[in-house]
Amino acid sequence: MARGLGKGINAFFPEIEEKPDEKIEEVSISECRPNPYQPRKTFHADAIEELKESILEYGIIQPLIVRKSIKGYEIVVGERRFRAAKEAGLETVPVVIKELSDDRMMELALLENLQREDLTPIEEAHAYTNLMTELKITQEELAKRLGKSRSHIANIVRLLSLPEQIIAYINNGEVSMGHGRALLGLKDKTKVIPLVNKVRKEKLNVRQVEQLIIQLNENPVKKDVEKPKKDVFLQERESFLRDRFGTAVTIQRGKKKGKIEIEFYTDDDLQRIIEVLED
Repeated sequence: MARGLGKGINAFFPEIEEKPDEKIEEVSISECRPNPYQPRKTFHADAIEELKESILEYGIIQPLIVRKSIKGYEIVVGERRFRAAKEAGLETVPVVIKELSDDRMMELALLENLQREDLTPIEEAHAYTNLMTELKITQEELAKRLGKSRSHIANIVRLLSLPEQIIAYINNGEVSMGHGRALLGLKDKTKVIPLVNKVRKEKLNVRQVEQLIIQLNENPVKKDVEKPKKDVFLQERESFLRDRFGTAVTIQRGKKKGKIEIEFYTDDDLQRIIEVLED
């Protein structure tokens, strides 16, 4: 499931990149501690165990990046190696010492959170949101710096506008990101929870959910009246435009003319859609 950063941490922080001529020092493992700004993260025990076995056989091949602090050293990059080294019973670890401000450490913590092996779509969305807030940049600027498409970031972040219950389902894997994106297109928000419960109970795939949402959006009151099915081409175009704009899109075709409705929820959302149209 992990997606990670497109360009890696060095795209944001070239100053932490290891240089061939940099001095590598051995410091006591008891003097090292994790980045104090690092959000809570879990480490798979089997992954740590595998790395521990590698360290016992080959040692730590790549040094940790740390910064000097009052109480020893704070780990900038390499917390997994640090944990595995402790498990392996090492007394010292190789490090490269860098000078970084508290703000840079905070940003690095957010970026490392993005590179977690078990990253969920919701964790990814929170990381993008935190980065934009901390760095004071737009979705477009973040997309360029990460080597991601703007639509990918927009679609991921919009998941956070879903009800907390659905966010929890996506976070624990009961509902997929595709289901979540489809649910965003439901016009009557009071029907979102009942619909997601139906999805979980009947194990509906994303395409089936999209079809249900089209029906609910077109005929919200008279449920028993069967309406003609929408042209397959129009359904495909709606799906394409939803992905393109990261929001609900409806195409209506009349006898003489048609219309395309693109939903937005905030001024920032409207501005983002306008920028996509201008591309």
